[in-house]
Amino acid sequence: MGVRKRQMAERIKAEKQQVAFAKLNNCPTSPRKMRLVADLVRGVQIEKALAILKFNPKEASRRLEKLLLSAIANWQAKNEDADIEDAELFIKEIRVDSGSMLKRLRPAPQGRAHRIRKRSNHVTLVLGSNNNTQS
Repeated sequence: MGVRKRQMAERIKAEKQQVAFAKLNNCPTSPRKMRLVADLVRGVQIEKALAILKFNPKEASRRLEKLLLSAIANWQAKNEDADIEDAELFIKEIRVDSGSMLKRLRPAPQGRAHRIRKRSNHVTLVLGSNNNTQS
């Protein structure tokens, strides 16, 4: 491997060390409802985000709280020697995409039927670190 390629690989590896992510697939909540809660915590420090999610009455906040705890655990697994308080973790990116849709039919008057779309979503949460002292 050449010198430049090795340096680039080491730089990418160091950048990945500062980032951890978690994914939630096929969550049976509509993406619109999940985005309402996701917008509350985007770009926020993790301590504040956990507090927001804990005291939010929506069901989507319970799922996002569990996902955030999973992302924090993933970050700890990558950085075993680092301390969470010193890392100043924040939610770098949170993305809610629509997932598969279950289509059902509900009987309607006069022999007709209405389509019911039961939506699901995929959530991707990326944690970033403000602390750049590690090398």
